[in-house]
Amino acid sequence: MNLNTLSNTAIAAELGNRLERLRLQHNLTQQALATEIGITPKSYRQLVAGGGKLENMIAALRALNALEQLNNFLPEPPPSPLEQLKLRGKQRQRARQKQYPNGQENPDQNRIEEQGLDW
Repeated sequence: MNLNTLSNTAIAAELGNRLERLRLQHNLTQQALATEIGITPKSYRQLVAGGGKLENMIAALRALNALEQLNNFLPEPPPSPLEQLKLRGKQRQRARQKQYPNGQENPDQNRIEEQGLDW
């Protein structure tokens, strides 16, 4: 279904129809679902007709264990390229050589050689 060709009212009614089909899949009556989400059956019928509050739609989706569908409906936008750069912070450009006091070489290397563990 191409939602771009529908009016806002028609899209709201389509969402209501989808909610109604979901309710039927769960084998719930309108009365039972309305009671579970704390609204009257009349308010539920308005919701299915494309009216009602977004809060009631969310409550109905939660009661039908379909709240995750909102991620498909309106996914969280990815961070912009500038936000990604800020999150990444300053990246290292090169490795730094360890410096040991008194101009020594790596003291661990000396211990390895003394113990004959040099492979």
